[in-house]
Amino acid sequence: MGCRSGQRLSFTGKTQKECRNWIRETTKQVDAGIQLDAAKIKLEDFLNDWLISAQASLRPKSWYQYKFIVRSYIIPDLGKIRLVDLRPHHIQRLYDRKVKDGLGYRTIQLIHSVLHRALNHALKLGLLSRNPDDATTPPKPIPKEMKVLDEDHVQQLISAAQASNDRYLAIYQLAISTGMRQGELLGLKWTDVDWGRNTLQVERQLTRIPHVGYEFTPPKTKAGVRKIALGTEMLRMLREHQQRQQNEMISQGIRWSEDMLMFSTPKGDPIHLRALFREFKNLIKYAELPNIRFHDLRHTAASLMLNHGVPVLIVSRRLGHSKPSVTLDVYGHLIPSMQGQAAEVMDTYIAPIPFKQLHQTAPELHQH
Repeated sequence: MGCRSGQRLSFTGKTQKECRNWIRETTKQVDAGIQLDAAKIKLEDFLNDWLISAQASLRPKSWYQYKFIVRSYIIPDLGKIRLVDLRPHHIQRLYDRKVKDGLGYRTIQLIHSVLHRALNHALKLGLLSRNPDDATTPPKPIPKEMKVLDEDHVQQLISAAQASNDRYLAIYQLAISTGMRQGELLGLKWTDVDWGRNTLQVERQLTRIPHVGYEFTPPKTKAGVRKIALGTEMLRMLREHQQRQQNEMISQGIRWSEDMLMFSTPKGDPIHLRALFREFKNLIKYAELPNIRFHDLRHTAASLMLNHGVPVLIVSRRLGHSKPSVTLDVYGHLIPSMQGQAAEVMDTYIAPIPFKQLHQTAPELHQH
C-alpha cells in the first residue's frame, strides 16, 4: 500500500477478504491523519513507552500493577501486532482465552482497564483513529459476598482479642468504630489524634509497593482525607494502647523506630499486612466466628451505623466515600426496610375523615 510520504505499508492476510478489510481500515486511519512512522509501531513497543509516560500520573502501587498486567498478560498475546493493525477481535480473543484458562474475572477486568487506558492514550497522540477496545465485551467480575458481624459477634470478637492478649486489639476496635480501611489504620500516627476535640485526622495510608517495600501514600480518594469523631470509650481504649506501646518503646531503647506510628511492631516499625492478616485469622478461629476478611470490619462498621439510624451522609464521611450515593450503592441493601412504617404514615393522609369533622378542623378550605 502506497502512502503520501512515499513510504509503504505491507500486510499479509490469510484470505483476500482479510486483506481488503486491512486496506480499508488502514486507509481510513491514514485519511484520519495517523502518522506513517507510528503505523509501524508494535503494540509491545508502544505499551513499554506508555508505561514510562504513565508512571508520573499513577500511584507507585498502581504503576507496578499496570506494569505486571502489561508484561504478563497483554504483551505475550498481542505484543507483536502493529498498533494500527490491532482489531477488536484480537482483544476479544485475548479475554475469551483468559476466561477459558481459568484466570480470575477481576484480573481479566484489570487487563481490560489497563489496555483501554493505554489505547486511549494512543488515540490522544494521534496514533489511532479509534480505540479498538471499545467494541469488546470483557467478562464482568463476580462481586464477592459482603460479610458483616452483628452486635453479638462484634462483642465476641473484641472479648476474644482481650482474652488472648492480642496486640492488635485496638486496631480491631478502631476499625469497627470508624470503618477505616486497613492501610489507613496502619498509616496512623499519634499526632493524628486531637485529644481535646475527640477527633482523628486521616491523611495517609500504608501501602506495600512490590519490589520496593512499604510507603506512606495519600488516601485512596480525595474524600479519604477526613476528620473522624471518636467516642469517649474509643479514646480511653487508645490511651490504654498508647501506654502499652510506650512500655515497649522504653524496653527497646534506641532500637525503637522514630515514625511514631499508632500501630506498630514491638520495635516501632510498620506492621506487615501479612502479619495482621495471620493474627486476624487466628483470632476469628479462636473466637469461633464466621470466616471473614479484615476488610469486612469496614463493612461491619457501615452496617452497624446504618442499622442504628446514623444518617447516610455521616456514614459516608466516616468511611471516606466521595459522596453519599457511593455509600448507598455499596451498602443500601443493609439499611433495614422501612416500607411498613412508610405505609402506616401514608395511611394517615389517605384515610377519609367525615366531612363535618373536616369542616371543623380546617374551615379555611371553605373560605374561597
